[in-house]
Amino acid sequence: MKIRLGMNASFAVGRYPEPEVWLKIVGEKLDLRYAQFFSDLIDPKVEKETRKRLCLHTKRAARRYNVTIHSLFSGTAPHWSHFLLHPDKEMRKDAKGWWENYIRMAPFLGAKAVGSFFGAFSFRDLQNSKRKKQLTEELIKTWHHFSRLAKNEGLEYLMFEPMSVPREMPCTIEETEELYERLNEKAALPIKLCIDIGHGAAISGTKKDKDPYAWIEHFGSRTAVIHIQQTDRKSSKHWPFTKKYNRIGIIDGQRVIEAIKASGAKEILLVIEVFHSFFEPMEDEVLDDLKESVDYWKKWVKG
Repeated sequence: MKIRLGMNASFAVGRYPEPEVWLKIVGEKLDLRYAQFFSDLIDPKVEKETRKRLCLHTKRAARRYNVTIHSLFSGTAPHWSHFLLHPDKEMRKDAKGWWENYIRMAPFLGAKAVGSFFGAFSFRDLQNSKRKKQLTEELIKTWHHFSRLAKNEGLEYLMFEPMSVPREMPCTIEETEELYERLNEKAALPIKLCIDIGHGAAISGTKKDKDPYAWIEHFGSRTAVIHIQQTDRKSSKHWPFTKKYNRIGIIDGQRVIEAIKASGAKEILLVIEVFHSFFEPMEDEVLDDLKESVDYWKKWVKG
């Protein structure tokens, strides 16, 4: 079994948009060989030639600092738009175009996979079982379309991320299992999972859905990436793995590794996904938090 460690590029948003800056941080200060791209850095809706130029610039910087861009993942912007589950058809069409552009960006970044959350139902659609079913069926067909495009672009797989609340499906193990099976049934390439250990439906009422290690054990063999964050059981905090937060958080590195081994997984990339405020703290503190988080995980994962 191979477990590797990487950094999500979310830390660069608002601070280090230059590829040569954030990739130098990943490759030299953090001494990591893998990064996961974050769409807020190059919005897929930007003009085509600009996207291509910025992607190639990023790829060159990655090579310079000996970092592999493992995959692309959605950033924060799509979360505010309802994305592929928006109640308006034209807005869903716009989100579909976003995804198509993001898939086409992957080869220029040297990545072999693209992932995202699905989207968010409006509260009204969530309460209407007929409407929810209709949007879910449309979503599955759309992802089958994405799989065909991804295969044509030379990608190896796609990923979807279970979330924390019913509006952002799936948020339970049962619901994730059902969608995983339905997506892969007619997909042109594998559709894998990206599990975030801070997600899971704490409000579902089931003990298993609240347990981050249960998610890993259940889905580890079908998971390509695990987003790791320090958190509590109340919400998805995306805290760093520092002494301060490790004292109050629920995530233990040794237990994560044991759960991966128990899952039967053959290969997984652990991606540190830490969110800081855009306004505070100061940059030095952000980098210190990331370095301490990397040092924490390197007790179990060498790279």
